[in-house]
Amino acid sequence: MNPATRPSRCLRILGIRGLPAAHGGFETFAEELSLYLVARGWRVVVYCQEDLPVDATAHATRPVLDQWRGIERVRIPVGLGGAKGTMWFDWLSIAHAAQHQDLCLTLGYNTALFCARLRLKGVCNIINMDGIEWRRAKWGPLAKAWFWMNDWAGCWLGDHLVADHPEIQQHLRTRTHEDRITTIPYGATPAGDAPSAPLQAYGLQPGSYLTLIARPEPENSILEAVRGFSCRPRGIKLVVLGTYSAAQWYHRAIQDAASDEVVFLGAIYDPAIVQALRCHCVAYVHGHQVGGTNPSLVEALGAGNAVIAHDNRFNRWVAADAACYFTDGIAFDHALSQVLRQPQQLQQLRLASRARFAAAFSWDSALAGYEQLFLRVLAHQHTRHPRSKACPPGSTALQGPGHHGAQGAQQDAQVQRE
Repeated sequence: MNPATRPSRCLRILGIRGLPAAHGGFETFAEELSLYLVARGWRVVVYCQEDLPVDATAHATRPVLDQWRGIERVRIPVGLGGAKGTMWFDWLSIAHAAQHQDLCLTLGYNTALFCARLRLKGVCNIINMDGIEWRRAKWGPLAKAWFWMNDWAGCWLGDHLVADHPEIQQHLRTRTHEDRITTIPYGATPAGDAPSAPLQAYGLQPGSYLTLIARPEPENSILEAVRGFSCRPRGIKLVVLGTYSAAQWYHRAIQDAASDEVVFLGAIYDPAIVQALRCHCVAYVHGHQVGGTNPSLVEALGAGNAVIAHDNRFNRWVAADAACYFTDGIAFDHALSQVLRQPQQLQQLRLASRARFAAAFSWDSALAGYEQLFLRVLAHQHTRHPRSKACPPGSTALQGPGHHGAQGAQQDAQVQRE
């Protein structure tokens, strides 16, 4: 892009693996947001992790700049695996972003301590605080302490915070003033009538199964759902997606509790297959106990699924009256038996799902909310610090083009050379 024609409003997105989306809800959101903003005249820069062999040499770790569908990507090679690699990538991304004076959006707080570098450089940073990660049962004491510390750090270091759920906002209010928090739920694309042909490969027929899509972790209530489902013959199948290993005690417990009517399909990433599984199921099982607005639940609402969800304050707000709720295996058995005996209730739940989705979780509403927040934060920064280096796009985002596009291009080129 010619620097002279580069848009004046710029957003840098950190905290995800990269685009195009292939790793989860945050990546999908980042892709939708980026394309939305580019279409509205923004310059969007997204940091992407490029995995290298562990023994990669140092000279192979310089970032590579390219474009994807009008979105600028800073592809940072990382030669470390697992959590260490993710942390190293986050550090390098923040170091790169700190050399610019563009508005940043950090998705997740897992390495929020590193955002101190943006604060020291006067870079305006909005942090989506995601769920309450340190409460998840899967983490050991050291990991929980790290997430708890970064939860606090994100509240201190972010110029503004985004909560995806009212309960997350309430949690953040225990750490910072509510004026620094905006609640914007995630969005999703409403599902149309997906072809049923992909089901044939798995021996499934439309209306003959339930779907459960979640990582096999204790806080996702998969064991409770499988036990409740398997306590009696159902005449339908429970289709479970996810990777299960005999080496993991929780995975083994789930498989041992399963009746012959439970089908484990493994991890499926093909959107067409997942869409078909959603659209043609009797009901969707959602066992998540911890988190905010879970994307999988929102997608189920958008597909018009009848939902059987774990009974907690997070799911109660998202699904409202579009779900039946359970707390353990016995309650799951009762809820499932009830809806299977009453086809009219199933239909009412499906209609309620679509109504709830349309009222609260469309992409148009979510993405417009983010853009309004960006403009508001930039205007506030400019009003408070009109001559400050912090968030200089605030002056141009509301006044028109022509301020720092060329400067941004020169900085990017310099960083690439380094």
